[in-house]
Amino acid sequence: GIAGQQGGIPMNEMPAYVQDVLDLIEWANGDAATSKWAKMRAEAGHPAPFQLKMIGIGNEDLITTQFEERYLMICKAVKAKYPDIEVVGTVGPFHYPSADYIEGWKFAKAHKEVIDAVDEHYYESTGWFLHNQDYYDSYDRKAPKVYLGEYASRTRTMESALAEAVHLCNIERNGDVVEMTSYAPLLCHEKHQNWNPDMIYFNASEVKTTPSYNTQALFSQFSGDSYVASRMEIAPDLAYRMAASVVKDSRSGNTYLKLVNALPVTVSLKVDGLALPAQPRMVYFSGKPGDESSQLRSSEETGALVNVQNGRLQLPAYSVVAVSVAP
Repeated sequence: GIAGQQGGIPMNEMPAYVQDVLDLIEWANGDAATSKWAKMRAEAGHPAPFQLKMIGIGNEDLITTQFEERYLMICKAVKAKYPDIEVVGTVGPFHYPSADYIEGWKFAKAHKEVIDAVDEHYYESTGWFLHNQDYYDSYDRKAPKVYLGEYASRTRTMESALAEAVHLCNIERNGDVVEMTSYAPLLCHEKHQNWNPDMIYFNASEVKTTPSYNTQALFSQFSGDSYVASRMEIAPDLAYRMAASVVKDSRSGNTYLKLVNALPVTVSLKVDGLALPAQPRMVYFSGKPGDESSQLRSSEETGALVNVQNGRLQLPAYSVVAVSVAP
């Protein structure tokens, strides 16, 4: 096998392996009064169930005949005993047109009764993210969902943070297909690096965040549960360097407008159809493309670069901006 994972467990050992997976779920969610596995969890200090809702089967595997046979055994067993658990499968380590991606999706669609979603992974250049803003637009709406479990642009700079923010705007537009995303990798010790980029670097005395951290923080703080369709009028040759997403949060009633300006100039933007207050609450970060650090700032701070002038939003060059509009 390659990397110790591709040879395939002998079929006579698979029943025990499948049972291990089922026992894991029982340990996490079972009743300590009736389940030996849940009792072990309680004795270890966590009497309450963990309420596990999802489980991943496979990770960047070669989608071979040997893998598919064993993969399906596990998925069927989990769904049979725990039908409410969401099973997240795999489509290999690359996006389309990788052979594993194509075969993994073919297999997931053929067995969508037991595979609820697939885990996509890709690390790409900033240009790829900017020029693939329609990546999920043509996905089959009746197929299993997507968990974008690993993704990042390949530098640790402001340029990557902008490209990732553009991508997230377009993922939010396709929220009916992409149900979750997670940047990867998350943490890296400065003296023990085996991957680049990472989101957060640390040493014995300090923690250093990258601009990509600010993209993730901003999108997590200004997220909603419904998407509001929008369009941006801009010269076609510049459109790939800008993105927008409008979402609404039913709990607070707030509407959030997120904007990305990856152009080298300030953009003056007129917003129609959304009643912006004279001075809306805005959070943003900006910098030069090669910057390896940046700070989230508020429009309420002295000297803020983002503001409203004559009813138009002023977006600084190379910036990501979130605008909050209360009901």
